[in-house]
Amino acid sequence: MFTGIVTDIGTILQLEQRGDLRARIGTGYDVDGIDIGASIACNGVCLTVIALGREPQNWFDVEMSAETVSATNVSNWGVGKRLNLERALKVGDELGGHIVSGHVDGVAEVVGMRDEGDSTRVTFRAPDALAKFIAPKGSVALDGTSLTVNEVDGRNFGINFIPHTKAATTWGDVAVGDLINLEIDTMARYVARLREYG
Repeated sequence: MFTGIVTDIGTILQLEQRGDLRARIGTGYDVDGIDIGASIACNGVCLTVIALGREPQNWFDVEMSAETVSATNVSNWGVGKRLNLERALKVGDELGGHIVSGHVDGVAEVVGMRDEGDSTRVTFRAPDALAKFIAPKGSVALDGTSLTVNEVDGRNFGINFIPHTKAATTWGDVAVGDLINLEIDTMARYVARLREYG
């Protein structure tokens, strides 16, 4: 489990297609504090650490199945891409965002951007099957970041990014046309299911 509060920006150092896709991710995390088998959310995708090292910088390796690649924006990853990283939640940690599983539900597209003061309003288009789960003032996880929805118009929804969020995550790099990992709020999923069978 995660909170959607990004704690590092990693960089893809290597990508290799073996049986599965293997990525080496450079990190600011102290690798002495990471165990093999640990979960790290990489742009919102919960991935398992399979190797660690320190040269030429701290790094960890993860593997992604064809299912993970097809259900996320991983197919657009390349060497040099920056990723939002978050270590798994520990008992007693502050829950600053919302409960995030790291299981991406689908991919949203950036369809609009405009500056509002020092902030940036970004409009996303959700897949048809997920749009009903997104509500104004509700939470979503986008590329692993816990965010509050400002407005909803059909499949489109808007998020306001303050300067701190743009600096502390990869949201300062976003552009129209980008494909973004979307995880809907777990509570919204259960409420919809209860209404369906209530």
